[in-house]
Amino acid sequence: MTEETSDGSARPGSQWYDNEAGPLVRPYAMTGGRTRPGPRGVRFDLIALVTLAPSAPAPGEHTALGPEHRALIELCRSETQSVAELAADADLPVGVVRVLLGDLLEMGCVKVSRPVPPAQLPDEKILREVIDGLRAL
Repeated sequence: MTEETSDGSARPGSQWYDNEAGPLVRPYAMTGGRTRPGPRGVRFDLIALVTLAPSAPAPGEHTALGPEHRALIELCRSETQSVAELAADADLPVGVVRVLLGDLLEMGCVKVSRPVPPAQLPDEKILREVIDGLRAL
């Protein structure tokens, strides 16, 4: 919203967003001023996978969760998603999503797992040899 002077011109410094932007909520308001997820030792990498826990509230169930928390729960309800996908689908900054996921993890609403690192995957050469051996049978 712009503040106007008596002659109808915009007051300097008041045009930080326009009417088409809609309601503006600052990220620190969504996270209560926090910048890091609550549980110590938990890292929400962009590729960390988030799954809805059985103890998550049912759709429409009245809870003390904020709208952003509920949006993340609904996004996880259909399938497991990465932190990056959740941030994109919720249209929220990744830092905000990480803090909100920390809250949901502490409440037992979600489970977070990491994909298997490439170093721990079997070597492609070994897999090809196994396939060739099976084909030879």
